[in-house]
Formats: sequence, C-alpha cells, structure tokens
Amino acid sequence: MTEELQTQQGHDDAQEDFATLFAAQEAAAPRLQTGQKVTGKIIEINGDSVFVDVGIKVDGVMDRKDILDAEGKEMVAPGDSIDVWVVGVNPHEIRLSRSMSGSGMAALEEACQSGVPVDGRVVASCKGGYTVEVLGKTAFCPGSQMDAAATGDAESVVGRTMQFVVLRVENRGRNIVVSRRALLDRERQDNLEKLLASIKVGDTVEGRITRLAPFGAFMELAPAVEGMIHLSELSWSRVGAADEAVSPGDMVRAKLLSVSTDDKGRTRISLSRKQAEGDPWAQVTDRLAVGSIMEGKVTRLAPFGAFVELLPGVEGLVHLSEMSWTKRVNKAEDVVAAGDTVSVKIKEINPETRRISLSIRDAEGDPWQEAASRFAVGTVVEGTVESQSKFGVFVTLAPGITGLLPAGVIKNAKKSEFTSLDKGDSVKLVVQNLDTAARRISLAPEGVEVAEKPRDTEWKQHASTGSAGQGAGMGIMAQALQKALQKKA
Repeated sequence: MTEELQTQQGHDDAQEDFATLFAAQEAAAPRLQTGQKVTGKIIEINGDSVFVDVGIKVDGVMDRKDILDAEGKEMVAPGDSIDVWVVGVNPHEIRLSRSMSGSGMAALEEACQSGVPVDGRVVASCKGGYTVEVLGKTAFCPGSQMDAAATGDAESVVGRTMQFVVLRVENRGRNIVVSRRALLDRERQDNLEKLLASIKVGDTVEGRITRLAPFGAFMELAPAVEGMIHLSELSWSRVGAADEAVSPGDMVRAKLLSVSTDDKGRTRISLSRKQAEGDPWAQVTDRLAVGSIMEGKVTRLAPFGAFVELLPGVEGLVHLSEMSWTKRVNKAEDVVAAGDTVSVKIKEINPETRRISLSIRDAEGDPWQEAASRFAVGTVVEGTVESQSKFGVFVTLAPGITGLLPAGVIKNAKKSEFTSLDKGDSVKLVVQNLDTAARRISLAPEGVEVAEKPRDTEWKQHASTGSAGQGAGMGIMAQALQKALQKKA
C-alpha cells in the first residue's frame, strides 16, 4: 500500500470515529417533549426574551413577561434555577413557559393536547366543584380534582390563581373541564421518581412536617411527596398523639425504613424520626450517674410502682417501697399520677438490661439521718397518736419517724390519761431507747424508768399494719419473700 493510500485511509477512519462519537453523544443527550416539565438555569435576559440552559445543546427560550411579578419586577436573575414547561420543540429552538398563555379556542386545544398547564383563577364554588377562568374562557373543576389540601374548606380556594391541566374541551368551548389534582399527581410522580433514585433504605433524610394524623405524622421529602412517621417512630419517649412530638412546619430528620406499594398502586414511604436521633441508651452512663438527684416525668403506673422518664426514651422504676418515708404505699396512684414531674434519686443503672432503679423518698431525704440528734435518750418529745395495738401505742414524732409507747409502760404509769389515748391525740413523752440502725424509738411518760426495750414482736406488729415497717425498708414483696424462706427452712 502506497503512503498516499495509507494517509487517505487514516483520514477516513478518523472521520468514521468522529461520526460514531457524535451519534453516541446525540443518543445519550436527553430528549425534550412538549408538555414536559424541566428545571433549567437562566443564562441571559435580553430584551423580551429569557435564555435558559435545559441540559441539551439547544438553549430554551421563554418570554420575559413570564419572570415578572405583579409590579413588573424580574423575580429571577442570570444564574438562578427555574422550573418551566416545554411548549414547543424544533431542531433550532426549545420554547419554554411558566404556563400556557394566550386566549381563545386554539390556545385551549393546544393546552389540552400538550398537557402544558394553564393559569386559572377560581371564581366561585358551585354544585360539585368550582368555576374557573382559564385563557379567557369559563371552565369547571370538579371538587375531587381540586387541591387535596384545600378541599377541607370549599371557599378557601375561591379568588386564588393556580395552575390547572385542561382535561376536556367540547362543544366549541362550552364544556371545558380542568384539574388541579392531575397536575399535582403528575408533579408528585416525577418528584417521587427523582427522590427514589437518589436515596435508599437506611439513609437519613430531612423534611418538613406537613400534617398530623391519629396514627402519626406526614413529612414532605420533595414537593408533593410525603413519607409517614408512625407514632411509635416519632420519639424514643412514649407518644400518645403526634402533636406531643412534632408540629406542622417543623423541620426534622428521619431514617428511611421502607418503600412499598399498596393494592391501589400507591407508593408508601415509611420513616423513623427516633432512629435518626440514635439510641438514647447508648450514652446513658455518660449522662446519668448513680447517687444523683434529678427531675423526671411520670410516664405510667404499674401495680409495683411508677415509671419515670429521665431522658427522652430512658425510663427508670420507682418501686412502691421507694415512694415515701412517711407512709406505707400500696398503690402508686396514692402518691403520683401519670404526667407528674417528680424528683428522684438514681440508685442503680444497668445498661445491659436497660433498667434504672429510682427512689422518690431518697430524693426527699431520709428523716432518720438526724434522729440521733433530734431524739436522744432523755429528750422530751411531743407527738401524735398514730395507732393502737395490744403491744402499745404508736406515736408519730416527725414525718417518717414513729415511736412506740409499750403497753407494759402504759399499765405501770401513774397517770390514767395514757390508757385512754385515741388516734390523733397529742401526747408528751420521753425517749427511753433509740436504735437508728433498726429505726426504732421506745417512749415512756415523764418520770417513768423503763428497764427493757420493746420486743421485736411489738414492732413487727406495727410493720404489718402501720408505717414503721415501710420506714425500716421492708416492702410488701420483701415480707412475702421472707415468710416463704422461713417456711422452707
């Protein structure tokens, strides 16, 4: 092969490669169709025309009046993004518009065929729907085809100018039917496809709370695209209604749990706000400390105590035996109610089992801590009769502190007044014995010497009926367990 032929063949191969690349580029380039909604960037505003880059070789052109507000000022500038509709396509030009413009039958029929929306003003509500002015004509919009968010109040849309899709033009314009919902559904589907192409299950997304429902809250992920956060996924705290956790308009973060399709073909997006925030128990030992006193909210009551929320999603239990120093508590509702704010002391934290033991009475302070100084042997005290038994009279000396005037001491007393004491009576006595470890105080009338301390049986009788047993830290469940162990032995 001669050098001249080789050169010619190389030139032909280069031309073929260029043609192949050009054809491939043309095939890969996006194709625009009349009625398609696109997002472009404004390149230039020149005279009455606005040039827009819509992602293909040919720039789009729209009328400058489309970007003017009611006062004639430009609402956008070069470099801004803008959403527009394709109203015409040819090899040399892409015609764009914010909506179909003009007037007359030709404009209406073109809008109906192309699917390009028209601006319409809702004139009035009527039977079954609304009267709408579009392109100089009167049209009808069925109530079911109006904006779903506005149908709750039929009059709320009257007087508003919105975009509609022309569904039918019949009888030379005497029967024109338009739809707002069809346009929203179309935009929603486009936005949904773009959204699902950009996210996957497990991703964290951000959006605005649009509305509340009995079962949860709806969050807008893209224009006209909503996901649902169930009540159980709104917060780590217990939520009875959505408005306890969020309000319409709130910007929140949520984790995408699933995307599914129901039997009607509608896409359902499930979200979790609490999972986007992370497990509150992961850092519980860093935020809570054993021995500290803090405030919490009573979330629920149980037969054995009350649950108190210390942090969102982190609850601890106040057992019945930890509720009061001053009285025996048989039911939690005798001391607290759901929703109450209470001070509690943290007694134990177990992150593995997710359990925290709390005490209301310890947060208030143990009344026996100062008993040695307040009720020293020989001190004259004044108290109130709490109860009577065959063992003697139990007298309340201070909140949470009860003393016993033994029956034998009463029998030997010279004054007969101690034999006729009733509940609530005030009595003045002398401390004869004090045992802070056992939380017991024995009493006697002034001038009476007592050689023996009250027997354990006398205090056990009070423990089963009065408050002294509670003060000694012996709860109902503990007493039952002790009896069971004694029988077994």
